[in-house]
Amino acid sequence: MPETEPGRDFPRLHVRPRRGWLNDPNGLVRVDGTYHVFFQHNPDEPVHDRVGWGHASSTDLLRWTEHPVALAPRPGGPDAAGCWSGCVTDDDGTPTAVYTAVPDHPDHARAAGALLARSDRSLLGWTADDRFVVGTPSLVGVEEVRDPFVFRVDGHRYVVQGAGARQGRPQLLLWAADDLEHWVDLGPLLTTDDPVAAAVAEANLWECPNLVRVPAVDPTAEDAWVLLLSLWRWVDERHELAGVRYLVGDLQADGPGLRFVASSGGVLDDGPAFYAPQVLPDGDRVLVWGWAWEVGRSEEQVRAAGWAGVLTFPRELAVADGVLTSRPAAELVGLRDRPLRGLVDGPLDVTAFELRSVCSARLRLVDDGRELFSLDVGGSSSVPTTVLVDGSLVEVFRGGATRTERAYPTPTSTWLVDADPAMVQGWSLALP
Repeated sequence: MPETEPGRDFPRLHVRPRRGWLNDPNGLVRVDGTYHVFFQHNPDEPVHDRVGWGHASSTDLLRWTEHPVALAPRPGGPDAAGCWSGCVTDDDGTPTAVYTAVPDHPDHARAAGALLARSDRSLLGWTADDRFVVGTPSLVGVEEVRDPFVFRVDGHRYVVQGAGARQGRPQLLLWAADDLEHWVDLGPLLTTDDPVAAAVAEANLWECPNLVRVPAVDPTAEDAWVLLLSLWRWVDERHELAGVRYLVGDLQADGPGLRFVASSGGVLDDGPAFYAPQVLPDGDRVLVWGWAWEVGRSEEQVRAAGWAGVLTFPRELAVADGVLTSRPAAELVGLRDRPLRGLVDGPLDVTAFELRSVCSARLRLVDDGRELFSLDVGGSSSVPTTVLVDGSLVEVFRGGATRTERAYPTPTSTWLVDADPAMVQGWSLALP
């Protein structure tokens, strides 16, 4: 495929290679002051096929360096059909990737297993094992297992995996993993016997589970355990990715293992283009990235563009009265380049910008009188709205809630803002 300059719809400030396919963020970690973000990636085509792990790093969450593919499918290996989602953990000083490996198999998702790969502290070169740590267990009601995520409690290390069946109910599997090469089965961490989980997170399989302690908005309140679940459903003989839910709750002892007991829950992002997030505990905060897929682009348009999928900006999570909130990572103000003058008087001549509204407002993308995209921004003096636009990615933050949208500028389209000019501010965005 010949190299072409990406168009105005390409998000230039976000993590995303110039070409190919991208989906789930993986292996988020900070090592020796450098943030590392891995992601599902097919560098050859903008389609999900034999994906590996792409890799980018940053010291400031603003400027990202793209690195060679970190993990790639190995012909004849346990990951011959793909290196799917997982995490990176510190194993006695050795950065270790824990991920779903998919072998060549007629039904490869059901033949997948958990695999380890190790690196030095540069995280630039990886050596993968040749055998699964664990495969898909023989459990009633479980056909597929994937997306291992490592967490620690009271000095012990555990792994949680998403599980379920096309015609069945979801659950999370729990393993003791103080020895990362030998996992001990501890049974389920969560099932739909939990009434909050059953009501909030209806699915056939829970994907990309993340379990983390999240700080409270009120500094006098205690941190809370938060579980993120991506909803995989089997509908009309096809799989459907049905958004992301969060559960706030507690971890309780359950025999030799643990049980997550939910007290509340909700939608992590209510937009049409957000899935498979991963968290990164970072000092006294928790960051999260998500995958924003393409919405409204045909297969022909995607192939012509040569790329598909982008990671969101990093967001900071907090809990307020049982509700999980999100806001842009504090560092992102460093992208503000210059104030936008005459914000509501005419078209915006930039492809990346930030809006802050304290009134009723509408953001529109227009091409030759035809409206390509329209979004009610809203906002008030007590609950302002922040909108971050980069190429075709639109991220909205208001009162702790978020919404991820896609809108595709053309060579002749323009952005317009309908609002009271005294009640809205704007900045162009660029790398410092």
